[in-house]
Amino acid sequence: DQGSTLDTLTQLQLDEWQATGPSTREIASRFIAWAVKTGLTDPELRITPHRRGTAARLSPSEQQVAIDTLVLGDELPVRERVVAILVLVFGQPMERVVALTWDDLTITKDAVTLQLGTGEALKIPSPLDNCFRALRAHAKVTLTATHREDRWLFPGRQPGQHLSAGYLSSRLRSQMALRAARLGSLQEMSRMAPPALLAELLGYSPFTIEAH
Repeated sequence: DQGSTLDTLTQLQLDEWQATGPSTREIASRFIAWAVKTGLTDPELRITPHRRGTAARLSPSEQQVAIDTLVLGDELPVRERVVAILVLVFGQPMERVVALTWDDLTITKDAVTLQLGTGEALKIPSPLDNCFRALRAHAKVTLTATHREDRWLFPGRQPGQHLSAGYLSSRLRSQMALRAARLGSLQEMSRMAPPALLAELLGYSPFTIEAH
């Protein structure tokens, strides 16, 4: 894209590429180290290591605005509103969101609960529970003969397969910063409960919650 090759790559170009993408671009440091070792590029090139805690995250007020706009509003389809709840309120990564099944969700007249980890199921507070009820009602209407036994909350186009994490992310990326939303949610929740308990409820390792 820059009209450059590996042997003419500059530190400025490398810094700009790293700064304009996700923190996972740091993994390219392994490639740069190999290229330097084999004499294919400038021996002074370096990728800046990611520092824990520096990633952008939504503040509580920004999270509330996102919930009011994306979840409690009526502009998004119910599927995307449920996904927004899972990210904004429960800090779930998209890879785990798409793998949820109807066995994980219990809907009764009085309550909606969701099993995310190995602990007890989480009660979805009102009025957010209405989105899950609407998703269930929509699923019952749209099930076809080929998808009649589909167990996924977010079924894909092919029978027996769920939607891809990338597809759902692309549907919401224009509405909110997904990673910042998830990190903001985890940071706030980590202040409310012991890490071990929170890890069980949300399906994370205690080490991850402790880090937050």
